[in-house]
Amino acid sequence: MATDQIVTSQVPEQASAPDAGSGLVIETRNLTKVYRDFWGRRKVAALKSLDIEVKRGEIFGLLGPNGSGKSTTIKLILGLLFPTSGRVLVFDQDATETRKNERIGYLPEESYLYKFLTTDETLDFYGRLFDLSGEERKRRIDELVELVGLQGARHRQLKEYSKGMTRRVGLAQALINNPDLILLDEPTTGLDPIGTRDMKDLILSLRDQGKTVLLCSHQLSDVQDVCDRVAILHQGELKELGRVSELLKVQDVTEVHARGLSEAAKSEIAEVIRRHGGTVESIDNPTTTMEELFLNIVRESERRPGARRVTSDPADVDTPPADDSTKSRAQK
Repeated sequence: MATDQIVTSQVPEQASAPDAGSGLVIETRNLTKVYRDFWGRRKVAALKSLDIEVKRGEIFGLLGPNGSGKSTTIKLILGLLFPTSGRVLVFDQDATETRKNERIGYLPEESYLYKFLTTDETLDFYGRLFDLSGEERKRRIDELVELVGLQGARHRQLKEYSKGMTRRVGLAQALINNPDLILLDEPTTGLDPIGTRDMKDLILSLRDQGKTVLLCSHQLSDVQDVCDRVAILHQGELKELGRVSELLKVQDVTEVHARGLSEAAKSEIAEVIRRHGGTVESIDNPTTTMEELFLNIVRESERRPGARRVTSDPADVDTPPADDSTKSRAQK
């Protein structure tokens, strides 16, 4: 009896850590996919000798215009397509090994959900597909409904949902099995700025939990905000690969941030730069992003209902010259 208990306790560890040796969750080796027509003639090369590595616990961005091979790459990772040549390894297993999909969550670009079901019923359905117990399904459903912010609409049918709300349900179903690898295809589609920010915060929290995220998006600002590394594809070929912080760094420009400088201090700094052979292009106040501005205004409005903040440039306001009658009234 004691021996049986020891063997049983070791099985989950062996099953859940096949990738422990390499530290890589996804690895493609010379991955090539050629689509052919009905007669077997070469139609288009969707991927050409793709070599990428996605490490455990990172957010990896897959970028490229339409037709660059992003969706083909995801389908090859999931084992929905077979490569023409090369290999895809997921958790150190060949991507055609279907057992690996038990550890993967997938949010497709278009969520195909049953519109007559509620959120709870939808998540319960997907939980059954992963053979979760009734108690585990209930716990996960409560957690995920709160996570995606649908507590007040969980008992409404999905046909009554907006596109953004449907997107949140799609994300919840992708997480129902508590996966180690999450594939997100255009996750912010249909979301308003607040929902987009919440989605990005959620993606970052998944990384903090030690999960690996592969993100495909046309929203470059989203990728910049959350991804650790990115691969840029074009016409099926890998054009750039690296850390976001390094790829975006402008090497020949030095940026200095300071507070409370007087105009005299700014002039003196500019003179020092010129004296050392540099060029002063501008000394001005930094700008925020439109997203941050929007979110700050909304949050301030929630804290102070009815308050209104209007910022305008005095130079943009046409002030008519005061006539004699106006001057006299002002003097009075």
